[in-house]
Amino acid sequence: MSDFLYYLSLGWHHIISPDSLDHILFIVALTVRYNINRWRGLLTVITAFTVGHSITLALSAFNLLKINQRLVEVIIPFTIVMTAFANFIFNEYSNKYKRVNYLTALFFGLIHGMGFASAIRFSLYAEQSIVLPLFGFNAGLEIGQIFLVFCMLLFGMLLNKISFFKQEWYVWTMSILAMLIGFRMIVERI
Repeated sequence: MSDFLYYLSLGWHHIISPDSLDHILFIVALTVRYNINRWRGLLTVITAFTVGHSITLALSAFNLLKINQRLVEVIIPFTIVMTAFANFIFNEYSNKYKRVNYLTALFFGLIHGMGFASAIRFSLYAEQSIVLPLFGFNAGLEIGQIFLVFCMLLFGMLLNKISFFKQEWYVWTMSILAMLIGFRMIVERI
């Protein structure tokens, strides 16, 4: 049980840590258009991201997928920029936006899983089974991700209730911020 809790904590800290700004910004860009009334759609998108990163995390952890970690670290901020940019193209909560956001979350989740893989691989002992650490790490990531999504929903709701800030302004402001930081990360990582 202590091993599971260790990897759960490792996953939590990997997503919540200030060093994980790229993953936090992706979640922000992916979920900023949703509010509490659209929780079902948000759950679908977050599940797609989870499925995507779980697949590549498992494949990488089992050494079935070899990746150039340096390339992945450049592509991850690109996913932030593209996801934030989509918030300007699809400026309404339409069925087309929902489909695009779902597929984006799934595909970009595959890429983010490759980035998560290095975090868990370095902490494993050579003789250790990968199943429990992989499950614990993934559970920690998901708990951290749910926490971030909850904070985004709460922040958006409070901002909407206590100020003159319209929902679209909130979406655009957060998206621009994510894009700018994402561009900076791309340049720094190249």
